[in-house]
Amino acid sequence: MNFQKTKQIMLVTLKWFFICCLIGIFSGSASAFFLVALEHVTQYRNHNNWIIWFLPIGGLAIGYLYYLYGSKVVKGNNLLLEEYENPQKKIPFIMAPLVLLGTLITHLFGGSAGREGTAVQMGGAIADLCTSIFKLDNSERRTLIILGISAGFASVFGTPLAGALFALEVIFFSSINFRSISLSFLVAYIAYFTVEFWQVKHTLYSIPQVPEMSFTTLFWIVVTSILFGLAALLFSRSTHFWGKLFSRNIKYPPLRPFVGGVILALAIYFIGTTKYIGLGIPEIVNAFSVHNAPYDFLLKILFTGFTLGAGFKGGEVTPLFFVGATLGSALSVVVPLPIALLAGMGFVAVFSGATHTPIACTVMGIELFGMQSGVYIGIACIIAYFFSGSVGIYKSQIVKGPKSILYQSFRRKGLKYF
Repeated sequence: MNFQKTKQIMLVTLKWFFICCLIGIFSGSASAFFLVALEHVTQYRNHNNWIIWFLPIGGLAIGYLYYLYGSKVVKGNNLLLEEYENPQKKIPFIMAPLVLLGTLITHLFGGSAGREGTAVQMGGAIADLCTSIFKLDNSERRTLIILGISAGFASVFGTPLAGALFALEVIFFSSINFRSISLSFLVAYIAYFTVEFWQVKHTLYSIPQVPEMSFTTLFWIVVTSILFGLAALLFSRSTHFWGKLFSRNIKYPPLRPFVGGVILALAIYFIGTTKYIGLGIPEIVNAFSVHNAPYDFLLKILFTGFTLGAGFKGGEVTPLFFVGATLGSALSVVVPLPIALLAGMGFVAVFSGATHTPIACTVMGIELFGMQSGVYIGIACIIAYFFSGSVGIYKSQIVKGPKSILYQSFRRKGLKYF
């Protein structure tokens, strides 16, 4: 009997190890291809700014693609969260090529969007293929969705620890067993090393100077972290506002990104700069050493919320990095803390607030910037998390725990804005 039980455990372990290898390798390879392709379309746009005038045509193409083939996957990341909370139907694999193509078109023609949504959706679609291959039940499907999110996030940002934690924390550890936790870390590292194998490089950041902790330093950390949380709240509300506005006023879905593309192209022309479109990686890097204008983060919120609300594809996280880093950089003019530290704190704190994932964001900050800034990063992520409101960028995300209790008490007191 003991031999049979041991054999069964070994077979189950081998099965899940094999599943992790499949998801990690294929998701990591998909992310590697995506990152290389994204770099190419970005460089082409940077050298041919005239292509921005074709943004409406790109939007129309995305709209028609999703209207004809992607009605079941148009919810994107929210579909993954919904299927985790209430598993019903297998995620159509067409989600992966559609979001990949839609994101590349968005960036090629000058939309303001990120990349994590694309990698996570590709990872989720790839992972759910294992449902039918291995004949998994709904409980096991939940684990697959966690693995897909973990592999996608870890591979696209090069942060395996944060990727594993993000997948677990974004659903607030709901009904998670030890198997899901251990496998999330395993698949994150497999996906991460797969990208490394393909020799795709990630952007490097650094915080060279970290002051000693004091009451004055702590005071300024708290003040700036509250502002980071409010910026996250504004970002989330902006994205949802534009999405509702377009869906309410333009009933035919393919026309939404077309109209949005017309307005975006004109806005870019009249503003006279392209710094607020695309990923904005150069501006993020510069924010660690050069003071940003106080309105840079606001314009990035406006452009990204409008782009995604109109129906273009991509993610929100890299724009959140832009918002946080440029806000921190701008605050360094009046806040007596090193500019790189403020930019780094904002980089992850705004992300923490908008996704309700302070643990993953703290770990991400440590992975990106080093252990020496870990305390400052952790405090910023937690405070921003509590000051960013009850609704994040993922509408289907269910907020639980202390933040849920806090905002329920706010609502009882009539503070519905949060």
